This record gives sequence, structure tokens and C-alpha cells, in this order.
Amino acid sequence: MTAEPVIELRNVSLTLGDGASKVHVLKGIDLDVAAGETVGIVGPSGSGKSTLLMVLAGLERVDAGSVTIAGRRLHGLSEDEVAVFRGRTIGIVFQSFHLIPNMTALENVAVPLELAGHADPFGAAAQELAAVGLAERVTHYPGELSGGEQQRVAIARALAPSPRILIADEPTGNLDQTTGRQIADLLFAKAAERGTTLVLVTHDPSLAARCSRQVAMRSGRIEAGARPEAVPA
Repeated sequence: MTAEPVIELRNVSLTLGDGASKVHVLKGIDLDVAAGETVGIVGPSGSGKSTLLMVLAGLERVDAGSVTIAGRRLHGLSEDEVAVFRGRTIGIVFQSFHLIPNMTALENVAVPLELAGHADPFGAAAQELAAVGLAERVTHYPGELSGGEQQRVAIARALAPSPRILIADEPTGNLDQTTGRQIADLLFAKAAERGTTLVLVTHDPSLAARCSRQVAMRSGRIEAGARPEAVPA
């Protein structure tokens, strides 16, 4: 018996731009991801990988098809409803960190907790920073942190609301090899520790190989790995 997928896309299509610049980015995408899986989305530049992540996060509205995340179909929800749902369900880690520069590490991590109405956002944020090895850096601003430290803050922020799904877009792309490996170790360890579903886009074959499944994309279509059962046990 197969568990209900935590991510379910059916015949999803998306076009971006207008007129001569219009691009059909996603073409009839079907994708299932089971709870607790680690999935690496791979493929050449321009194949639609990052756009697919934005669809999963509810940051891009699809033109056709259905997107169901943690049992909730996103079609028909208002922007505010999607934002609230995303804040509770999905953590996002970007290649370029996306930290707020005039906020300390502690304040950056506390933001999603405050938005979610957490009883003690700063206490919880301090715990999350300690969990990623930054207990001594809570009062530092992003500009005072190394790239690896900034990405650790971003991971702490993404995990703070205890999301069911963690999405990472080239999470090691701006880091040197050694730091990138440490960040990858942290991502996989935290996902396993919390039972969080991890979906990441990467150009790094060694990072993709660490995932329980790889989804190969080309020209806006999934070529392989769309279903969990496609992977040998």
C-alpha cells in the first residue's frame, strides 16, 4: 500500500512572459513525492527546475493542471491563503540566502515564527540557530557572517516553523566545495532527523546522488523519476 503523496502534480503547465518573450516553461508535468523522501531535481540550465520548485512552493500560479501539497489543492486559494499555508507547511532555502541585511541572525530566524504567531519566536529561533551550529552568532548581521554561516541561518529560518516540506534551490551553489559539503550534510541530517520531505534543485551530481530519488528534467518536461515506485527499494 502506497502512502498518500505529500506533493502531487498532475498535468501542470506554466507559461511565463508575454508576446515574443513568452516561454512555455513547464509542459504537462506529473510528479509524486512521498512523505520523508529526499528528491533531487536535475537537468540542464533552462529545463524548468527552479520554476518547478516555485510552483511547489505556491510562488508561481500554474496555467493548467493541479498542484496538491500536503493534501491541500492550491488552485482556488487566494494569495493570502497560499502565503499562510506556505508559512506553515513549506520551508525554502535559496542559493543566495535571501536574509534580511539589517536584521541579526536571531531576528531573521524569528520572522517566520512571529508571522505564524509562535508563543516564543526568539527563544525558538535561538534553539534553531544552536541546532545548526550558530549559537555564538545570534547577534551577528548577515554582512558579518561567511557564506556558509549565512546559509546555516537560512536553513534554521526554513526549519523553524517545523514545515512538512523543505525546498532548496541550488543550496550549495554560492559556496566553496568544502563549505558546500558541510551545508549538504546539515540539510540531509536535519531532514532525516525531523522526517521532513526534502526537494532540491542542483547541478552538483554528488549532491543529487545523495537523494533517495532523482527527477530528471529537460525542456520543461520530466524525463525520469516522476514516481517514488520508479526507484528500486
